[in-house]
Amino acid sequence: MTDKFHFLCIDCGAGYEADGAQYLCPACGPGNVAGQPPRGVLKTVYPYGKIRESATPSSLFSRLESEGFLQLLPIAGMNSWPQLRIGDTPLYQVSRLTSEGVTGLAGRMEFEVYLKDDSQNPTFSFKDRASALVSAWAKEQGIDTIIAASTGNAGCSLAGICAAQGQQAVIFVPAAAPLAKLTQILMYGARIVPVRGNYDQAFALSVKATEMFGFYNRNTGYNPFTIEGKKTVAFELYAQLDEQLPDRVFVPTGDGVILAGVYKGFEDLMELGITDRMPVIVAVQSAGSDNLVRNIGAGNFSAIPSKTIADSISVDVPQNFYMSVDYLTRYAGEWITVSDAEILTASVALSKSTGIFSEPAAVAAYAGMLKYAAENKMKPRTKNVVMLTGSGLKDLKSVQSSIIMPGPIDPDTRSLELLFSDIPHKSR
Repeated sequence: MTDKFHFLCIDCGAGYEADGAQYLCPACGPGNVAGQPPRGVLKTVYPYGKIRESATPSSLFSRLESEGFLQLLPIAGMNSWPQLRIGDTPLYQVSRLTSEGVTGLAGRMEFEVYLKDDSQNPTFSFKDRASALVSAWAKEQGIDTIIAASTGNAGCSLAGICAAQGQQAVIFVPAAAPLAKLTQILMYGARIVPVRGNYDQAFALSVKATEMFGFYNRNTGYNPFTIEGKKTVAFELYAQLDEQLPDRVFVPTGDGVILAGVYKGFEDLMELGITDRMPVIVAVQSAGSDNLVRNIGAGNFSAIPSKTIADSISVDVPQNFYMSVDYLTRYAGEWITVSDAEILTASVALSKSTGIFSEPAAVAAYAGMLKYAAENKMKPRTKNVVMLTGSGLKDLKSVQSSIIMPGPIDPDTRSLELLFSDIPHKSR
């Protein structure tokens, strides 16, 4: 047991001391049924009052940052952290937006846009933040085997982090997951279990395996530490913006754990008195997989089978639905959906105008920002952050329709003259 943090059920409000591997609330979790988002997701709570006393208000954030934010993480020390660079990813300010293919988007920008490029993590996705923390906690507990369900990125992440830590990863994936991601998982030495079904079925089967064999489970939402790992991006954004809050953050959303992580990080800063407000968080979903935002305010949750090129946010039953909706409604968050066509257009625009190639799920957030800009929803002189959560190299198949691969030319000068006849040049 530890007095460093405790858990709070987001549904019944019951508190639980931290004692070994814990997942859902023992009171609410057993009542969950298939096809519905789980109740009883646990929130990790820290002794904020005690932390506030450790430094003056003006120096508290710098003090926490210098210690790796260890007082706001559920691990005992940084020695258990993987020997890889996790987080500390670049934040780029965009100087221009291309209007290519984006209806209504003007080239003039009166607002600031920043791109948080988490494809620079070791396995090229945002998921490394959660995997690193789960792995570090497991290492401190002497746990060697960690299991997860994934459409690809979380599996790649856990497999890579476990490889660095000398742990065994077991990854359940839908059989239709992109080959590039399955290959990456195998290269890290993980044990992969393809499932004839979707992500939700792979998730359920991994939980069964956890119950049957006692493996430690990393599943997003199910394991409360995944949110704690993902919240670190909020601390980074605050630091990278010179200890200023962004006005709006666009977050690609599937099961809602990245969304909740962004909220949780900024909420921790508010609890400590470092900040006094919450940025506007925009949940961006694919229109072909909008089961989280479509059910906000609905009396009964209903899932529509997902069909989208953005596989990393393709989820029928969002595992962190209730916490995500609570955050969005409590802090006046916003949400928007984008079509696959809008995602593909945004993918080309992002690559051509910034030099960043992101996977469709990540580009969804950029597409949402472009849609806001085109509809004149972006206020002048505001700071707007787009979360780019994964590399485009993870899913090359999805963007093939957006490119034309030229055929070969003959190896002679005549071919060169014909090839570049449309480009102004100086004759020698």
